[in-house]
Amino acid sequence: MTVGDVELDISGMTCASCATRIERKLNKLPGVEATVNYATEKARVRGDDIDPAALIATVESAGYSASLPSPPVVDSTDDGTVPVDPELVSLRRRLLISAALSVPVALMSMIPALQFEYWQWLALTLTAPVAVWGAWPFHRAAAVNARHGAATMDTLISVGVIAAFGWSLYALFFGGAGVPGMTMTFTLFGAPQVGGHEIYLEVAALVTVFLLAGRYAEARARKSSSEALRALLELGARDAVRVVDGAEQRIPVDQLVVGDTVLVRPGEKIPSDGPVIDGSSAVDASMLTGESVPVEVGVGSRVVGATVNASGRLVVEITRVGADTELARMRRLMEDAQTGKARVQRLADRVSAIFVPVVILLSIAAFVGWMIAGGSLELAFTAAVATLIIACPCALGLATPTALLVGTDAARRWASSSAGPQVLEQTHDVDIIVLDKTGTVTTGTMVVSAVHPAAGVTRDELLAAAAAVESGSEHPVARAIVAEASPVAAAEKFDSHAGFGVQGIVRGSLVVAGRPSWLREQWGIRAEGGRQSIADVLADGGATVIAVSRDGSHLGAIAVADTVKPTSAEAVARFRALGMTSILLTGDNEGAARHIAAQVGIDEVRSGVTPAGKLDTVRQLQEQGHAVAMVGDGVNDGAALAAADLGIAMGGGTDAAIAASDITVVSGDLLVVAAAMALSSVFVVTNSLRLRGFLPIPPSLLTLADEDSRAPARV
Repeated sequence: MTVGDVELDISGMTCASCATRIERKLNKLPGVEATVNYATEKARVRGDDIDPAALIATVESAGYSASLPSPPVVDSTDDGTVPVDPELVSLRRRLLISAALSVPVALMSMIPALQFEYWQWLALTLTAPVAVWGAWPFHRAAAVNARHGAATMDTLISVGVIAAFGWSLYALFFGGAGVPGMTMTFTLFGAPQVGGHEIYLEVAALVTVFLLAGRYAEARARKSSSEALRALLELGARDAVRVVDGAEQRIPVDQLVVGDTVLVRPGEKIPSDGPVIDGSSAVDASMLTGESVPVEVGVGSRVVGATVNASGRLVVEITRVGADTELARMRRLMEDAQTGKARVQRLADRVSAIFVPVVILLSIAAFVGWMIAGGSLELAFTAAVATLIIACPCALGLATPTALLVGTDAARRWASSSAGPQVLEQTHDVDIIVLDKTGTVTTGTMVVSAVHPAAGVTRDELLAAAAAVESGSEHPVARAIVAEASPVAAAEKFDSHAGFGVQGIVRGSLVVAGRPSWLREQWGIRAEGGRQSIADVLADGGATVIAVSRDGSHLGAIAVADTVKPTSAEAVARFRALGMTSILLTGDNEGAARHIAAQVGIDEVRSGVTPAGKLDTVRQLQEQGHAVAMVGDGVNDGAALAAADLGIAMGGGTDAAIAASDITVVSGDLLVVAAAMALSSVFVVTNSLRLRGFLPIPPSLLTLADEDSRAPARV
C-alpha cells in the first residue's frame, strides 16, 4: 500500500467522456480523489492509503487499460528526430483511403448526370470498405461502451453509419434500388412510400470521412500536448561527470543517485538539483526565471538541473533525482495545466450520454408509431432509419474540421501565426492579457543602455578599455559591451572572478571591470564626482552596472540592460483600446519589472514570480471570472501558457513554450498579438451579422417540390 499521489498511464480512451467515466469509477473507491487527463492520457490519484493494483483493476473494469508510468525519457531516433506516432500514421492512412473512396460515391449520389446504368453497385463497392474498415475505430469504441452500459458520440456515429449502410444493402438487394437505370435527384421533400428504392451510401461514407478527419485533428492536438512535455525533457542533460574518490566518471543522468558528487565545467548543463560544494560561476537559469542575465552562484548556492554553467568550474552534490527534480515538477505543472481545454468537446460528450439513448428511443418510437398507424413494415423501418441518420452528427463532423482549416489559414494570413484547434473558441472572450517580460515585451538580448565616463575620460575610451578586458568572458553582459565597442584590443593575463568581474593587462595597463562594490571593496577604487550614485540609479532602473578602472583610476560606469521592443508600447495601448487589462508577469526583480512596465504603459506588475507562480496567477484570474490570454516565450511560461484560455508563444521562444501554446506568433512582434485579438472580434461580429442577410424560403418555392420524387431530401 502507498501513501500520497499515484499516477497511471491510461490507454483506450476515445473521447473526454471516457475520461469522465474512469474518474467516476476511481472516485468510488474509498479514500480516493482522482482526476483523469484525456489530453495526456494519464490519471492522477490522491489518497491516504492507495493500492496501485486496485486502481489498475478498477480502470480495466471500465473497459480501459492502465499501467504505472515508466521513467520519463527523451523519445528520439538515432538522428535526433522524433519517431513517427503509429496512431497518427494509422489514422492518416485510414482517412486518406476513406476520402479517396468516398468522393466518387458522393458525386454520383448528388449529381444525376453521373449516374450511369449500374452506378449504385459501384457506389456499394466503394462504400463497403469505408463503412466497415474506415469506421472501425467508431464501431470498436461503440462496442466497448455498450459492454459497459455507456453511450458516447462513437455510439451514435457507429449506429448511424451501420443504419445508413444496412438500409442501403436492404434497398439494393430486396427493394427497388438495385434495378438498372435507378437514379436519385436532389429535392427538398421525398416520398416516404418509396423508401425501399433509395440508398444512403454517400451518408455512410461521408459521415465516416468527416468524423475521421475530426479524430485525426484530435490526435494531432493530443500529440502537440505531449510535444510540450517532450520539449521539457530534452532540456535536461544527457550525461554527467560523477566524481568518486577523485576519479571522474561520465555516466547517463538516469544513473545518478542522491548523494553523488558531480563536476560541471563551463558551458555544460547541470545534470540535477543540489547545492554547490566547490567553485563559483554564473549560471544561466533562464529556464526558471526567464531572465537572460546569469545568476551568480558559489559554495552553498542551490542549482537546478538543466540550467547551464556559463563560466566557472562547479562541483555539485546531488540531492534530487528523477521525479523529484525541478524539471520534473515543471513537467507535472504543464501536464496539470493542459487538463480540460476543449470545453465544447466536453459539453458534446456529456450531452451524448443523454442524446444517444434518446435518439435510439425516438427511432424505435418512429418504427412503432408507423406500424400502429397502419403503415407498411418498409415504411416504418424507413422512418426509424431516417431518424438515426438525421441524428448522426454529420454537421459537427463537417463544420469542425472546415472551421479549423479556414480559421487557421486566415490566422496565418492576417497574423503571421499558427493557430491551435481551440483558438477560434477562446480568443473573442479574452479580457485580461498576461505578458511575460523578457523576450516578449523586451528583446531578451542584453545591450549597452548607458555609458557614463568619469571626468576627463571619453565615451570611446571607456568602452574600449572595458571591451578589451571583457572580450575574454562569455557572460552576456560582457558580450554586450564588446558588441558596443569597436575595434577591441586584446587583453593579456586575463583573469575572471566569477560573480564579481574580470581583470587583464591592456596596452601595459591593469584594467578591472565588474561590480562597483567589488571595485570599491577589493581594489579600493571609488567613483569620482558622485559617479557611484549614478551607478545606483542605473541599477534601480533594472540595468546591470559595470564599473571600470585603469591602473587604480576610475574610468566610469557602463549600464547593460534588456531593451523594450519597438512595438511593445503600441501593442499595450491597443490592448487597452480593445478593453483588455495588461499585466506584466516576470521572474525578474521589482525594480527592473517596474522600469520596463513604465516604458510600455503597463500599470499592474507582478515580479519575482516562479513558473508555479505564473500558473497560479493565471488560475486565480480565471477563478475570478476572467478569460485570460498568456503571452510568453520561455520554458518557465509553459505551464501558464497551457492553462490560459488562450496561450500565445513568441516565435523566437523555446520549443516547450511553442508546443504548450495555442498560437505561435512567428515574427515575435507583440503588435501582431494586438492584431490577432482585434480581428478575432471582427470575425465573430461580422459572421453573426451575416444572419441578417438570410431570408426565409418564399412559400411559392415550397410548392415546387415534386411529390412523385423518388429521392429524399439531401441536406
